Amino acid sequence: MALFKRRTVGKPGEWFYCLKHQTVEEGPECRAADRFGPYDTREEASHAMETARERNLEWETDPKWHDKSAEQESGGEDK
Repeated sequence: MALFKRRTVGKPGEWFYCLKHQTVEEGPECRAADRFGPYDTREEASHAMETARERNLEWETDPKWHDKSAEQESGGEDK
C-alpha cells in the first residue's frame, strides 16, 4: 500500500496553473512538479506567472537576502 495516494480528482474550487500546458486547471490534473497552486479562484491561477515574476523581483531586491557586509568580505565584486 502506498503511503501517499495521488489525487485523481481535484476539489471543486481549487485552481492550479499548469506550467507544461500553460493553462488553468480546476483540481490537480497534471503532476505537482508541473504546476503552481492551489489558488482560490480561476482568475488568481491565470495570473500565476505574473505573481511568480513579482515575487522573484521582490526577493531579488530584498536587502535581507543581499547582505552588504558579506559582499565586502568577499571582495565586493561579482565574478
